[in-house]
Amino acid sequence: MDKRVLVKFSGEALAGEEGYGIDTKILDYIAEEIKELIDNGVQVGIVIGGGNIIRGVTAAADGIIKRTSGDYMGMLGTVINGIAMQEALEHKGLSARLQTAIKMEQIAEPFIVRKAMRHLEKNRVVIFSAGTGNPYFTTDTAATLRATEIGASLLIKATKVDGIYDKDPMKFDDAVKLDTITYDQALEDHIKVMDDTAIALAKDNALPIVVADMYQKGNLLKIIKGDLSKCSIVK
Repeated sequence: MDKRVLVKFSGEALAGEEGYGIDTKILDYIAEEIKELIDNGVQVGIVIGGGNIIRGVTAAADGIIKRTSGDYMGMLGTVINGIAMQEALEHKGLSARLQTAIKMEQIAEPFIVRKAMRHLEKNRVVIFSAGTGNPYFTTDTAATLRATEIGASLLIKATKVDGIYDKDPMKFDDAVKLDTITYDQALEDHIKVMDDTAIALAKDNALPIVVADMYQKGNLLKIIKGDLSKCSIVK
């Protein structure tokens, strides 16, 4: 069983049916799923996107806001989500730490990899926010980077679908699920599991990426125990 994993959630997942903001019921559900991992001796890192609040690319689309500023705004959105996630985890009785790639000491610890690893060893959930701290990099890339830095054996991308398809299953009835693909396939076929930078980084570090439906209750623990029947894997 994998003993240290990083789970990546999209910001949009926290928004629920409203499509924006934070749905506390979803937060509570995610916290319960993470608690199940901790109770089974798994060390957990989390990265959450910021799309439920603001997306840098969208904010900068008409040129009024520069792309760099838009991306920094997006990073701040991930910090808001990180604070909410920390609260939800603590509400479940878990110990959680929020680390940011941009210093904001009144809110969170700055990202220090040795400190993060020490927290994990003490069974604290570590939430990594503010992306990589640099514009032009997505939270998918941040998740891959942090997973590599903390020595995670697996990166789980928790999404709204049960795996990787050859095309969008929401739009095409004939979409075919791909249980296993290689890093090179994901890059060459432009299968948008994660952005290309994230895939290339995972490939360089032999980090498997599992894509799974976050709404399948208990699925995270099943994956970590080796049951990959309801997901897809890039390796």
